[in-house]
Amino acid sequence: MRSRPRPTSRQRRIGLGLAVLAVLLVYFMADTGALKRWLPIGWFREIPVVTELNPIVAKNRDKLVEESRKIGIRVVITDGFRNLEEQNALYRKGRSDGGAIVTQVKGGQSFHNYGLAIDFALGVAGGKVIWDLEYDGNGNGKSDWMEVVAIAKKLGFSWGGDWASFPDYPHLQMDFGYTIGELQRGWRPPASAQ
Repeated sequence: MRSRPRPTSRQRRIGLGLAVLAVLLVYFMADTGALKRWLPIGWFREIPVVTELNPIVAKNRDKLVEESRKIGIRVVITDGFRNLEEQNALYRKGRSDGGAIVTQVKGGQSFHNYGLAIDFALGVAGGKVIWDLEYDGNGNGKSDWMEVVAIAKKLGFSWGGDWASFPDYPHLQMDFGYTIGELQRGWRPPASAQ
């Protein structure tokens, strides 16, 4: 049985160059953004830095607060955009820092880091804030928490309480069809409705 000769380093470089060229051709000729989003946007242009909530998320956050107020529920937004340092500090809780674990993701792995997520709680008498999923402050026989979640879902948010592993009940996000990997590679959703 004859063995195949090993390619020379020149042949390997040519093969690698052709592979890169093929990927770039697919990237620039693709009709769908989904194929393009597999490559880092930083290869082709500067990645926009995120420093605040996406305007669409912010607008729907405000609608959530207002729609909830109309049915007698005071929503308190407890978190929105979170920078990488803040995310890493939360990740350390229950690990190297004391307390309970509050997140499963490090900086850059949360939709908060890309301005696409908010956290909420319920405001009650005396200026207190609660995270009680059973509380019925408006007295209509329904959980205020779940009424807020229903409004959020109508506005286009997805709810962390629906996650099978490590449910995050205060968490609401709008991912616009982007994955964390795509966001890490520099892709960003629109800042306004098309």
